[in-house]
Amino acid sequence: MLGDVLSTVAGEMGWSLELEQARLIAEWSEFAGESTAEHTTVLGISNGVVQIQCDSTTWATELRRLRAEMLTRLLRDYPDAEIRDLRFLAPGAPSWRHGPRTVQGRGPRDTYG
Repeated sequence: MLGDVLSTVAGEMGWSLELEQARLIAEWSEFAGESTAEHTTVLGISNGVVQIQCDSTTWATELRRLRAEMLTRLLRDYPDAEIRDLRFLAPGAPSWRHGPRTVQGRGPRDTYG
């Protein structure tokens, strides 16, 4: 009964989309599986795209290969989340940017040799 009241209030306030997306993030380990969840973190959802940080390039590559299957399951399990894509991010190289301002150009040279 309380769940029905909360669902009604969330719908009236326009919170249904945000709540469904938050449910997806909270249930990521159940959705993706424990082994996958150990190597991934959901960074957030922006414009219907779930951004997932992987702890290695290997995991990112494998999950990109499985993207269509995972997206189909996601659309079936979370239809109200309005997700349209999954983006798997590999760990990045170190960034040389240390502030809001940057200078255009090729960047540091001969740093490692």
